Amino acid sequence: MDDIKTSVCPVERAGSLDNRARRWFQDPRRILGPYIREGMSVLDFGCGPGFFTLDIARMVGPNGRVVVADLQEGMLQKLQLKLQGGDLGPRVTLLHSRENDLEVSPPVDFVLAFYVVHEVPDQSAFFAGMWAALNPQGQMLVVEPPFHVSRRKFEAMLELARREGFAVGDRPRMLLDKAVLLRKT
Repeated sequence: MDDIKTSVCPVERAGSLDNRARRWFQDPRRILGPYIREGMSVLDFGCGPGFFTLDIARMVGPNGRVVVADLQEGMLQKLQLKLQGGDLGPRVTLLHSRENDLEVSPPVDFVLAFYVVHEVPDQSAFFAGMWAALNPQGQMLVVEPPFHVSRRKFEAMLELARREGFAVGDRPRMLLDKAVLLRKT
């Protein structure tokens, strides 16, 4: 797996991650609607500036919770600004994660890893951490970009997930992206 690109999208490019045009192609409610319900706890791993976060917070409702994690404090600051003054803030917990070191307590029902796994240097440790972060019936949606991750690399990534105890489930159809729903076994 040493040929997988592991550079992280810089904070300076946050605007390209969170804009109206992207919402047209990657509508958070359409993508996450089949998986997230009111009252759930959700981890948005590699949340960046929070493209999915506010919609997730609305979807889980006032009794749910959202944990967002990112390596870059600058991305979390951008998300914090979005949350200020609104009613979604109390549902969202921001975590400044460290490389391959993520503790989520208590465990969550669902993990979103959108366009992020290819940036993780130790993917085995990442999948082990996500396994530990999920409730026994938990699920994880992994979506990878078409131009950074080849089909071969994506399948190798899934093999690492299997080794850490995940079962490969549905493969949602998304325009050009590679996507899979992983379940705890």
